[in-house]
Amino acid sequence: MKYRSICATAIALAITLMGCTTAGPYVTNISSNGKDGLVVEKCGAKLNTFMGTISNTDCTTSTIYLEPKPRT
Repeated sequence: MKYRSICATAIALAITLMGCTTAGPYVTNISSNGKDGLVVEKCGAKLNTFMGTISNTDCTTSTIYLEPKPRT
């Protein structure tokens, strides 16, 4: 009887942990900052299979400054 209870708990825990999957980071947005630079936003994706939803997690924003093109 105690063995069944332990097995049932282990199976329930395994099913719960398999419900969410995370991937990333990937680039979600690139835009100009208006000062010769780019703003790059990167996020991870989290899939919740029980709810059937995908959400962004762990978002970061980086600014890349571009040098002006040399005049010839």
